[in-house]
Amino acid sequence: MSANFPRIDAATLHATLSGDTEIALLDVREEGVFASAHILTASNTPISRFERIVPALVPRRATPIVLVDDDETLATRAAGLLRAHGYDDVSILHGGVPAWKSAGFELFAGVYVPSKAFAEFVEVEYATPHIDAHELQARRAAGEDIVLLDSRPYDEYNWITIPGAIDCPGAELVLCAREVIPSDETLVVVNCGGRTRSIIGAQILIDASLPNRVVSLKDGTQGWHLAGLDVARGQDQIAPKPSPKTHDWARHAAEALATRLNVPTIGAATLARFETERDDTTLYRFDVRGTDEYRHGHRPGFLSAPGGQLVQATDTYIAMRAARIVLADSDGVRARSTAAWLARLGFPNVYVLDENAPAGRVETGAAPEIVLGLDGASAETVTAAELSALLAQGDIIVVDLATSRQYRAGHIPGAWFSVRGRLATDASKLPVAPLYVVTSPDEVIARLAVAELAQATGAVVKLLAGGTDAWSTAGLPLETTPENLASRTDDVLLKSFERREDREAAMREYLQWELDLVEQVRRDGTLQFRL
Repeated sequence: MSANFPRIDAATLHATLSGDTEIALLDVREEGVFASAHILTASNTPISRFERIVPALVPRRATPIVLVDDDETLATRAAGLLRAHGYDDVSILHGGVPAWKSAGFELFAGVYVPSKAFAEFVEVEYATPHIDAHELQARRAAGEDIVLLDSRPYDEYNWITIPGAIDCPGAELVLCAREVIPSDETLVVVNCGGRTRSIIGAQILIDASLPNRVVSLKDGTQGWHLAGLDVARGQDQIAPKPSPKTHDWARHAAEALATRLNVPTIGAATLARFETERDDTTLYRFDVRGTDEYRHGHRPGFLSAPGGQLVQATDTYIAMRAARIVLADSDGVRARSTAAWLARLGFPNVYVLDENAPAGRVETGAAPEIVLGLDGASAETVTAAELSALLAQGDIIVVDLATSRQYRAGHIPGAWFSVRGRLATDASKLPVAPLYVVTSPDEVIARLAVAELAQATGAVVKLLAGGTDAWSTAGLPLETTPENLASRTDDVLLKSFERREDREAAMREYLQWELDLVEQVRRDGTLQFRL
């Protein structure tokens, strides 16, 4: 089977990545494995969720794709999936990650590395000012006029932040920050979990010519914790929508930044042309407003990508740097601000859709999701109520294909955790039973895996209709312990605050890792920022 797919050697791949042609480099290992060592510009598309990630990440079926793993096994499996669904230019990195390393090229730890490295370059290039935790605490204790803005999405902010912080995610900063700043003399401090979004958030406001002094909080919430200060959980202060005066200021600030960076604005006719040409040139269309706004109404064909996250985790949205990228919102503020930062990130073809361009019909809710092979994945289902009754009778095993993070947050009592990509080997670790019921949060991944589990066990396998979400919605209990693990839990990379042991050491290691990225990216040579 492996001979059916062409190979590319490390030197040729490195040269290609250094050029300006469209190429999607997809690393099909699980996230935790990917985060231990990967190629800088690779997008992580774990084989366990491959069919669900690829259609949005690589929308053009003729895109040249290079697959990478450790030993070509997973890459070959992924190549077969791609070929079966119309992707016809697929190759595999010969020898995988070990061969890349043997060729003398750089390997990177962590996730979202291009975006995180970019923030470090920004701090160096623009001398973005910062304040450390002890100084901030002392100034607040002295009653100084200070506003602390957390630039992360609400769920991250609500999970853990600094006492008194107000949530104002990255792309919202220019739009909303002035609503919570009482005067031009107020010190504005921008915070995140570590460094990236603190630096970018502060520089966003500085570039917008906010009259206030703006600084990032050095090392973010982790630095605050390492300073021996208490973090806060469950905070719910959100920056309000802008007043007409604030909105007018924000619009002019975003327009000035986009003009300075030569980010073009296009109309409906140009967008239509791009759409007719998308079989030849990849086209990404993103609505950079918040997810709630997106669900209330958006342009057809535009995917939700809140601007701050699009800059923070660009490689999870965009796999080809040479692609066309069109950003939209309702008033141009967030689209222009985000587009300017993507241009600085080194994307050469970023456009803003004129906010006055006719939208035609408006869609609501989430965008339709394309999942490779889902239509043909038939399965016999059981409802949550039926599964509850079966569990009471015994002699049944529930297999949960959620991520290990999701599994630990809550799973059906007695359920076994397994990584879908390892079912063939890890099924032997499951208790023997005449019936298995497979689940995942919303059933999609579980449905794809029913036949795989049946083949691995030789038993009857059914699908929990609606997945674990349906079980929970039915009011049935979830548990966090005990943990029945058929697979290793290296399918995710735990954040420092999630770790059960050596938390502070992990924080220090992470923060130093971010600082070291500047020199490592320079050595790599495949990524150029526009600063």
